Amino acid sequence: MNNPAVRNLGILVARLGIGVIFLAHGWQKAFTNGHAGQTAGFEAMGVPLPGVSAFVVTWLEVIGGLALIVGAAVPVFGILLFFDMVGAFFIAHIDKGIFASDGGYELVLALGVASLLLAVVGSGRFGVDGLLGDKLPWAAKEPATV
Repeated sequence: MNNPAVRNLGILVARLGIGVIFLAHGWQKAFTNGHAGQTAGFEAMGVPLPGVSAFVVTWLEVIGGLALIVGAAVPVFGILLFFDMVGAFFIAHIDKGIFASDGGYELVLALGVASLLLAVVGSGRFGVDGLLGDKLPWAAKEPATV
């Protein structure tokens, strides 16, 4: 996209949508299921270190979702959320086919690759990272176009 405003608006919309989904799932783990319920669920799925994993995944999704929404540390949280979804893919969904209605991996796949894409493209101009620009260690200069 040659129009920077449209590109940045597209990144903003993607960040908001993906961030809201992660925040909602983390919130559900924290406040609907609770740590004990989430740990039991992870244990039933065979997640390694279910208590630790439940804590880490819950708060990664809450904090990571919020970070995507405001556009803060997007490359960092994008890659962490990508790996969160890689774990969910292999541990809970791979053997159930693609369709989410069957417990499959379509949502996990979409969220994972979207998170990876955000890790690569960053927050865009309409986020905390975009406002801080070159002051951030992960802020990449736009490559010159030919």
